[in-house]
Amino acid sequence: MDYRQGTTGRVFCIRFDDGDDFLGGLTDLIKKEEVRQGWFQVIGGLRAAQVVTGPKAPTMPPDPVWAELATVRETLGTGTVFWDGDEPRIHLHAALGHHGDTLTACVRKGTKVYLILEVMLIEIAGIAADRPWFAEGGFNRLTFGD
Repeated sequence: MDYRQGTTGRVFCIRFDDGDDFLGGLTDLIKKEEVRQGWFQVIGGLRAAQVVTGPKAPTMPPDPVWAELATVRETLGTGTVFWDGDEPRIHLHAALGHHGDTLTACVRKGTKVYLILEVMLIEIAGIAADRPWFAEGGFNRLTFGD
């Protein structure tokens, strides 16, 4: 385990509307506002997304199991933002429900909003952290600087 202590920076209240590209829009905002580290909460709906529901087996690097949302899903999730060089890396896990059927997954790409998606993004200040590629694990891993 490794950790650092920081403080709360700026707080962004964001609304995405029906048909918006959620991950694309959030990435654009993060770049525009230069949010280097952050935590966010998501509530609303998605009509499309490509997600990872876990690894096929507990191996390193993992072999992900992909799923594509085929129907509208109520969405409640939480995520973090840390950068890899010049690109922010968003890590979002969410519960995605439809008519009592809930899928919990890592939301990765192809996100389209259904009706509305509200996001509270809280900037983390006072720490040096990024998410560079971790070749041994096959994923971008949170790493702390001095």
